[in-house]
Amino acid sequence: MEANDIDEEEEFGFSRNYFLAKESSGSSKKSTCKVSDIDVVDEQELVAAMSDIKPKHEKEIAALRDGYRSLYSQWVFELRCGLGMLFYGFGSKKALLEEFASTALTDYSVVVINGYLPSINIKQVVLGLAQVLWDLLKTKRKTPVASVSKMKEPSGSQSLDELILFLNGPWVEEKDFFMCIVVHNIDGPGLRDSDTQQCLARIAACSHTRIIASIDHVNVPLLWDKKMVDTQFNWYWHHTPTFEPYKYEGMFFPLILAHGNTTQSAKTATIVLQSLTPNAQSVFRVLAEHQMAHLNEEGMPISSLYSTCRERFLVSSQVTLNSHLTEFKDHELVKMRKNPEGEDCLHIPLPTEALEKLLKDIA
Repeated sequence: MEANDIDEEEEFGFSRNYFLAKESSGSSKKSTCKVSDIDVVDEQELVAAMSDIKPKHEKEIAALRDGYRSLYSQWVFELRCGLGMLFYGFGSKKALLEEFASTALTDYSVVVINGYLPSINIKQVVLGLAQVLWDLLKTKRKTPVASVSKMKEPSGSQSLDELILFLNGPWVEEKDFFMCIVVHNIDGPGLRDSDTQQCLARIAACSHTRIIASIDHVNVPLLWDKKMVDTQFNWYWHHTPTFEPYKYEGMFFPLILAHGNTTQSAKTATIVLQSLTPNAQSVFRVLAEHQMAHLNEEGMPISSLYSTCRERFLVSSQVTLNSHLTEFKDHELVKMRKNPEGEDCLHIPLPTEALEKLLKDIA
C-alpha cells in the first residue's frame, strides 16, 4: 500500500470518528434552561435602573463623531453621483444621520422615515414622498419636461404602483434635482418583509430620490437579491460605528427582563422557539392554530396532535412527537390539562393575541 493511500485512509478514519463523536455527544444532551429561570424584575424598577446608568467614553465618542463630520462633503458627492448610502456598525446611527441631513443637505428636501416603528405603513410612506415631490415640482422655476397641467396630484386613492411611477416621472431634466430619504433602520420590524423591501428598492431606483439608510441586524443582506443591491439601491457601504445607545430604536420593544404583560411573555417564548428546530416550530404551530380555533376547549388532545402532525409529515412516529413535547414542557411552552373525557390535552399558556404575534415572529 502506498503512503498516499495510508494517509487518505487515516484522514477518512479521523473524520468519521469525529462526526460519530459529535453525534453521540449531542444526541443525549438536552437544554435545561426554562423561561421561568429568567430572573425578572418590575418594569418600572428596571427602567429606573437603566436611566441611572452613566454614559462611558463620552470624549472618545465625540471624537468619533468629529471624524465623521469631515466626511460629510464626500457623502453629498456620493448622493449626487446617484449612489444610495448604507451605514452600519455598532451603535445608534440616528443622531449621526440627522445631523448630516440638517447640516450638509440643506440644498435638498429631506424626508425622515423611522423604520424602527413596529406599525409603519409603507403605502403612507410612499404617498408622503409623492406629495413632497409634488410640492417641489410646483415651486421649481426651471421648465419641466412635462407641463404641470399633465401632472396629477398624488392622493391616497392611487395605487402603490401609480405613486412610485410618479416618483420616477421625467418631470425635470436637471440631474441634481432629487429629494433625500433618510431611513433609520431599514431593517426594522415593520420594514423587513420581502414586499416592503421590494417597494423600498423601487423607490431607491427612482430618478428623483436618494436613500440614506442605517442597518443593525447582521443578516440584513439576506433581504436583498443582486438586482436590488447593485441596480436599485445601488448601495455604497459606510462602516460608521458610533457606540451610542439605541435609545429611540429600543423603546418600542418589550423589556423581557421585566415582569409583566402578554407581549413580554410572547417575546420570551419566541426566543425559546427560535432556538428549536424547524420541525419543532411546525409542531408548535399546529398546536397553537388548534388552540386559536377552539378557544372553549381545554386544549388539543395528544392523539389529535399526533394524527395532524403525521398527516403533514412533521413527525414519523410517536417517539419523535414525544421528544418535541418534552422540549416544549421543559421550556414551559405548554401545559397539560384533562378534558371532560379524561384525555390528556396540551395547552399553551398565552392568550390568542399573543399567540398570533408569536406565530408571526417565528414564521
